[in-house]
Amino acid sequence: MPTEELNLNNNNGMIIRISETEVYPEYLSEYLNYAKEVAEESVKNEKDVISIYPMSAIKDNTQIRILEIYRNQEAYKSHIASPHFKKYKKGTLHMVKSLDLVDIYQLCPENFNRIFKRAK
Repeated sequence: MPTEELNLNNNNGMIIRISETEVYPEYLSEYLNYAKEVAEESVKNEKDVISIYPMSAIKDNTQIRILEIYRNQEAYKSHIASPHFKKYKKGTLHMVKSLDLVDIYQLCPENFNRIFKRAK
């Protein structure tokens, strides 16, 4: 399908992003603990954080991907101001070899509520 036929604004005000992080191998175990903790705290305590879902690449476990979905810009701003995010950011800064935040548009918004029950 040609790009001009796609509706590239299907996020309905949400911020949807893939965080692509490479971690120094010597810090991997410690980094994963931080990533799990911030994910659990964020989804548990921030009602407008729909997903903080960290994953590790099978072919190279120092390659971490995090699916981040925030209901809106205010939710994102609140998240990065939260104590648990600040703890994660400060604690892992020296562990991260590279970081790229890739904002994305969903291509099948009809499936969103099926997958993310919390978004309803």
